[in-house]
Amino acid sequence: MQEENKPNDRLKSKARLVQRVNYFTSVFSILLSCICLFALDITEVIPFVFLGFGTLNLMNAILYHYHKNLTLTYNIVSVMTLAGATIITLYSGGINSPFIFVLALIVVAGYVTTKAYGSLYLNLNLLIIVLIYSQSISEFSFVTNVIPDKSKDIFALLSVLFSVYLLGGVFGKNLLHAHHNLYKTKNALEGKINEKETLLKEVHHRVKNNLQTVSSLLSLQSRNAPDDATKDLLKNSQNRVISMAMVHEMLYMREDISKIGYKSYVQELAEYLVRSIKGTSSNITLDIDIPDVKLNIDTAVPLGLLINEAVTNALKYGIADDSQGHIFIKLRKGENDEYLLNIGDTGIGYSETINHKTTKSLGLKLIHNLARQLRGSVARDITRKGTHYIVKFKEIHPQLPSLA
Repeated sequence: MQEENKPNDRLKSKARLVQRVNYFTSVFSILLSCICLFALDITEVIPFVFLGFGTLNLMNAILYHYHKNLTLTYNIVSVMTLAGATIITLYSGGINSPFIFVLALIVVAGYVTTKAYGSLYLNLNLLIIVLIYSQSISEFSFVTNVIPDKSKDIFALLSVLFSVYLLGGVFGKNLLHAHHNLYKTKNALEGKINEKETLLKEVHHRVKNNLQTVSSLLSLQSRNAPDDATKDLLKNSQNRVISMAMVHEMLYMREDISKIGYKSYVQELAEYLVRSIKGTSSNITLDIDIPDVKLNIDTAVPLGLLINEAVTNALKYGIADDSQGHIFIKLRKGENDEYLLNIGDTGIGYSETINHKTTKSLGLKLIHNLARQLRGSVARDITRKGTHYIVKFKEIHPQLPSLA
């Protein structure tokens, strides 16, 4: 609910700023109109522009409370300010008028609203300033300075005070307040993210511990197994559990808890399987060729189980007893975000007539099922000695639950 309210809070903040500017400029414009007429003896154009702008903009601010369309309110005041400031600048000295700085405030207001409006009014103002300059140096100027000589300094003072107060007292104050709120929100979000990351690491740590407990139970159970076939089944299950535990261990031990570096994972998994099945002294050579790729847990676990099955079959059935052999694991990223995994051995292989549909081997069935889980396919390369698989898959991106 807090996340959903943030856009509304930003909209309310912008609305407050626009309305505050509208009320301030309206009151100040009406006040300037009176000062021009009764104190500065300015009786042409300028006081009436101030009065007209102040009155219309006050109506614009009041109407917002009925239609609630902030974009409409902002564009109306911007267009009126642009027109009014241009006219007052032209009739108070042109390019030398101190009131020209009000045009810059329109650009500031634009960027406070959106980047698009800021860019639009920036380009418009640049064009208007060039036109004002060309009018000032033209021999055929159609406007004259209506500010009496005795009132020029006071009018300049009021113009500068108006610009500075609007920029600092209204825009600056509100922008500082918005920045302060943004900073507080940023710190709060960072705190929540750190808290969630800590909790997730703790979850991965506990899952790893639980899987290791399951592995230990399987190990204890295998010691009491009545025959070698049962022991073998329990040992295979233990290795599958260990392959999953390694993923969770790597996730909680690293800074990035969403993905793991897959090269180090495969290296550790393959070395563990060699030690587990062949012992610490073996004639097995591992050739692991994996780039610096990171995969999320939804991809890493099934892919790890697939590699576990292929390597286990190679160590148990492909490379018999203490024979010398090589195990190859190569991973590459292809086109359309597809990955290509080549995994094989230099063992004795198995007949071409045997496949995952006809075999009773759970390992071979798992390899094909896991490939489907990875939204990919697995094919056997029969042109090479031993057993070689070509697995194509894509990284799985889980669907997040809807907030609705």
